[in-house]
Amino acid sequence: MMSESKAHKRAKAKAAGKSRKTEVPISRNRRLDATTIKRATEVERSGTAQGLNKAAKRLRDSKKPQKVLQVPQKDMDLATNAMRKAGISGTVKNMGGTKRQSVR
Repeated sequence: MMSESKAHKRAKAKAAGKSRKTEVPISRNRRLDATTIKRATEVERSGTAQGLNKAAKRLRDSKKPQKVLQVPQKDMDLATNAMRKAGISGTVKNMGGTKRQSVR
């Protein structure tokens, strides 16, 4: 497994906020990038459909009311499709946090 890029680490830490909860265990021996009390955040920078689908499934299994998938801006449409495919609603955000898309 490759080590995380600086951008991934930074996005994860920012998403965890004051709680500083990162690499949170979920079922089937998987981990979520970051959680707060109400929100689950996955940072997925691979840009592959496979990676985005897996990230969306991890969010689905988080059982948190708010779900955020954070991706580079060029992958936002792919990420939206991945969330629809996983059957969850939530937010797709770009890495800078300047753009967001709601998935209903």
